[in-house]
Amino acid sequence: MKKIELKDVKPYDAPGHFKMTAMRLQGKEETGVQKFWMGLSHFLPGGGAEWGYEDNPLEKVYFVLEGEITVKTKEKEVVLRKYDSVFLKPNEGREIINHTNLPASMLVVINYPE
Repeated sequence: MKKIELKDVKPYDAPGHFKMTAMRLQGKEETGVQKFWMGLSHFLPGGGAEWGYEDNPLEKVYFVLEGEITVKTKEKEVVLRKYDSVFLKPNEGREIINHTNLPASMLVVINYPE
């Protein structure tokens, strides 16, 4: 068992993201998790992530802890509110935006490639 306290987690730059802070909570380097990693992302109003992941073979789950986030794929657009989540298939492109005037926080879970 390895406990991680939020005060000890370091932010990192997530490529293609803007007006947000990303922190890896669990993963190979952080705790030894081998199959997936989990992060915490805080999006300021107007913050988000550019279109991406079309060439990424990994599964992704987004779970909103606070606020509201819009996730858009080629097929649909959904608004995630507190305790809502969405699953993105491998190679499913997406765009993320916080259209509100309040910050939003989201857990991100992504598997490691095999």
